[in-house]
Amino acid sequence: MWEMAKSSILLFLKGKLFAEPSKVYRQTAIGALVTAALLLILAKLGFPVSAAAAVAGLVGGALQPYLFKDLRYR
Repeated sequence: MWEMAKSSILLFLKGKLFAEPSKVYRQTAIGALVTAALLLILAKLGFPVSAAAAVAGLVGGALQPYLFKDLRYR
């Protein structure tokens, strides 16, 4: 299990894990921006920062499978 994870990490860092690395970076950035924007909006609305972070993290995490559904591996 450790070897598989290590191999995947090395391939990712070399840019050889995904068929289109730029799409992976774009989808990751979209997810991070949505999460950050939601955190800021909830904090501005008066939610406690810890609650806003929890909700934003939950929504951002739930969004990742949708964003990554069309990624192809090599």
